[in-house]
Amino acid sequence: MYLGSWLNRLGRGLSRPIGKTKQPIWGSLSRSLTLSSQRVPEFSSFVARTNTCGELRSSHLGQEVTLCGWIQYRRQNTFLVLRDCHGLVQILIPQDESAASVRRTLCEAPVESVVRVSGTVIARPLGQENPKMPTGEIEIKAKTAELLNACKKLPFEIKDFVKKTEALRLQYRYLDLRSSQMQHNLRLRSQMVMKMREYLCTLHGFVDIETPTLFKRTPGGAKEFLVPSREPGRFYSLPQSPQQFKQLLMVGGLDRYFQVARCYRDEGSRPDRQPEFTQIDIEMSFVDQTGIQHLVEGLLHYSWPEDKDPLVAPFPSMTFAEALATYGTDKPDTRFGMKIVDISDVFRNTEIRFLQDALAKPQGTVKAICVHEGAKYLRKEDIEFIRKFAAHHFSQEVLPIFLNARKNWSSPFAKFITEEERLELTRLMEIQEDDMVLLTAGQHEKACSLLGKLRLECADLLETRGLALRDPALFSFLWVLDFPLFLAKEESPTELESAHHPFTAPHPGDIHLLYTEPEKVRGQHYDLVLNGNEIGGGSIRIHDAQLQRYILETLLKEDVKLLSHLLQALDYGAPPHGGIALGLHCGSF
Repeated sequence: MYLGSWLNRLGRGLSRPIGKTKQPIWGSLSRSLTLSSQRVPEFSSFVARTNTCGELRSSHLGQEVTLCGWIQYRRQNTFLVLRDCHGLVQILIPQDESAASVRRTLCEAPVESVVRVSGTVIARPLGQENPKMPTGEIEIKAKTAELLNACKKLPFEIKDFVKKTEALRLQYRYLDLRSSQMQHNLRLRSQMVMKMREYLCTLHGFVDIETPTLFKRTPGGAKEFLVPSREPGRFYSLPQSPQQFKQLLMVGGLDRYFQVARCYRDEGSRPDRQPEFTQIDIEMSFVDQTGIQHLVEGLLHYSWPEDKDPLVAPFPSMTFAEALATYGTDKPDTRFGMKIVDISDVFRNTEIRFLQDALAKPQGTVKAICVHEGAKYLRKEDIEFIRKFAAHHFSQEVLPIFLNARKNWSSPFAKFITEEERLELTRLMEIQEDDMVLLTAGQHEKACSLLGKLRLECADLLETRGLALRDPALFSFLWVLDFPLFLAKEESPTELESAHHPFTAPHPGDIHLLYTEPEKVRGQHYDLVLNGNEIGGGSIRIHDAQLQRYILETLLKEDVKLLSHLLQALDYGAPPHGGIALGLHCGSF
């Protein structure tokens, strides 16, 4: 019987007249799920072992056990350490003649061979306990041993401290997965996904729905992968995300949807992108931006690993304009300072030609960042690298300024800086004796973007010199809000493209600008940033067909025929809705 047919019968069996139902069906289901999630997992059920290598303790003394795993290492043909995905345990190799076959099996099998060992749990001799091993108080006195599969010479040792190139790790990915770090990553990911399902479905009534993988080409966003069909000249597209499907589910009255979704984007060799990835995809009806933020904060708090410090909600937020002006990027790393400061007013009457020319132009500004202890830790070659980086990537000049021990300026144009300008700059940027200031001038967005990049480059350089700036144990979440709804196309600046995607709703206070100055319209788009990385993004959607058609056809110049199905659905009573997608990258295969 097909699974779908079985589910149909199950559905018919569960369906009851609404008037006779005392409680929702999913309510009783949620209780059973909660109870089942509290059970201790049985890791040795259904398999040819009695225990795992990592679970045996002094409480198991005297028990007869059977273990399966990989030989981690062997010492003097007297002991070996057996490893499985749950931990390590020491095996005592018998030395008497009656157990010669067992000794031969365990002593001759190469490291990383797979064996099954049966024996008795005994205490280690006094003074030979290993407090660094959870199983360090006991060992297994082997009685029988079977070589299940011998291992050939490995391309690298299965030890976390052994250095391996990324190329070698990827070539032998199945061996790299044996490492404790990769095992931890994959299991942590699995646990977090299970907790997320519990939070969404059991606690908040979301419905887990799979959406199609084969679809048709749609406008907007990244390029799509094509899949040929059996009909010559006709192709499917792999969806960039379930965006349109989940909006249609809201039209269908599902109210709350989520999915662990596989997504595909043909974005070439961009370093921060992958051709396929997984995301927690969420959509809700009758929700606003604040509701989505509260949902995500609760979801992360609920599924957060227990060995980490608990998250503190609500997360801080800032607008796109504030993020750009302060950090030079829409995904700022807020674990350290080095913020951008507008110092235009300090140099309004400057004699420095470079700054005069910049300030004379519309939207011309002078910006700077203070690199604390930069004069102490950065070298001459570092400063040269910074200047070349600015010239090569931004075609813009950056000026380093130092304050030496005698509080005099040391820079190529120090003689042009007046005493008044020096004092005001020191006050504004809180400059200390060993600090370095990086100054640039030009159009606001370009100057901020340059300093945002240099901020990160300087952090890298300082950390290579031993100065700790970014705590790897700190998780600094940030909401970035009020993105522009449209951006000018790079190849054709007079035309517009969606900053997020064409289904994002405009900010309610900016709708009137759609018809006069659309480039000034803010969108109801929000990103979740963690330590300088965008880990999630979403928006409130357009649920009015007429507005959606105007944006697609008039502003974006898209062929609306490609989205006729969505426009038609919006005309049939679509509720207000919005959602978000959170990336799942930890420990991917």
